[in-house]
Amino acid sequence: MTGIHVTSEIGKLKKVLLHRPGKELLNLTPDTLSELLFDDIPFLPDAQKEHDEFADALRKNGVEVVYLEDLMTDVLNISGEIKNRFVEQFMDEAGINSYKYRGLVYQYLMNMKNTKKLVLKTMEGIQISEIPKIAKVDSNTLEDFVSEPDKFIAEPMPNLYFTRDNFASVGTGIDLHHMYSVTRNRECIYAEYIFKYHPDYKDVEKYYNREYPWSTEGGDLLNINEHVVAIGISQRTSAQAIDQLAKNFFKNPKCKIDTVLAFNIPSSRAFMHLDTVFTQIDKYTFTYHPGIMGTLQVFEIKEGSVPNTTEDLVVNEINASLEKILERVLDHPVKLIPCAGGDKVASEREQWNDGSNTLCIAPGVVVVYDRNNITNEVLRKEGLKVIEIHGAELSRGRGGPRCMSMPLVREDVKW
Repeated sequence: MTGIHVTSEIGKLKKVLLHRPGKELLNLTPDTLSELLFDDIPFLPDAQKEHDEFADALRKNGVEVVYLEDLMTDVLNISGEIKNRFVEQFMDEAGINSYKYRGLVYQYLMNMKNTKKLVLKTMEGIQISEIPKIAKVDSNTLEDFVSEPDKFIAEPMPNLYFTRDNFASVGTGIDLHHMYSVTRNRECIYAEYIFKYHPDYKDVEKYYNREYPWSTEGGDLLNINEHVVAIGISQRTSAQAIDQLAKNFFKNPKCKIDTVLAFNIPSSRAFMHLDTVFTQIDKYTFTYHPGIMGTLQVFEIKEGSVPNTTEDLVVNEINASLEKILERVLDHPVKLIPCAGGDKVASEREQWNDGSNTLCIAPGVVVVYDRNNITNEVLRKEGLKVIEIHGAELSRGRGGPRCMSMPLVREDVKW
């Protein structure tokens, strides 16, 4: 299976992109947690075991699993020119701007005979002490004298195992994102090269790209059906980005999206993306965090009558309950299941541990963290098949099974 085909959140998952957590997690420290968007430091061996369990659960359910690091390795093996271009751009985005350090890092990476090792090293981060021929005994610049050997000349990218965010699959195309923080925006370089050069993905249509100045991330986009997407106005996705996405969807003849529902959710660490508080788990069934209901605003965006003017979009606030909004879009009654059954304390605790961040792999079949036992039992009582995985370490990055997966191919749903 090549290319992208995702027209819902619930169609049988056929192919998915993951990233197995690597040594980038070892390069988290208490002083860099906030900057690198973590709340605690995962224990890497257990995090990898949990992630392998996740991948195995997907494979056992007929899902082809591909890894970001492997696709990127394929790309760099295409030609020396692409590899050279990537290394130069990687250094630019990492902020390596001194002539001496650029030259040494360039040699260090380009001399790696194992291309996958090169890819993983760019993900892990690079310390001065790792670069050959840089030591204080050889110092001849002020920069050398004041830079400690353990300083990261290229910071690690520990959030990469949340593959949902760098881009989003929409129909047969993608949104290649400009992410909210500098730390995470650097992650998008891998998707940029995969969708530019990889033989399986280079011809995929792009509805958004990294050059736009407004931030948007994949955790905020849900494919309701082939004509409707829901996008969160959140801490990580701006209203300006949603306006631009809507315009790009509507004017592209290959895109079937004709309606964008913009969900204005509280801007906070706990509610960083729409999929941390709201996900679809069956044809007409959704799970949600009760904490969003009192403040939730929903806007409907349609194509305007005059392209390329202020009238190229029509935006209206929908003054109705979430249930009624979804019923209108799907033309069918819906069921909303609150996280932890609606218990205030339990729902806040389990939402923090991604109780609402379910990954649907077929209608009524979801992958969840086992630690959210109250929510999981509620889902079972509602007739869903619940596949539990361990997530004690993975959840320290504030993301669940949906965050850790980017669907590439799903079967279409017969509504």
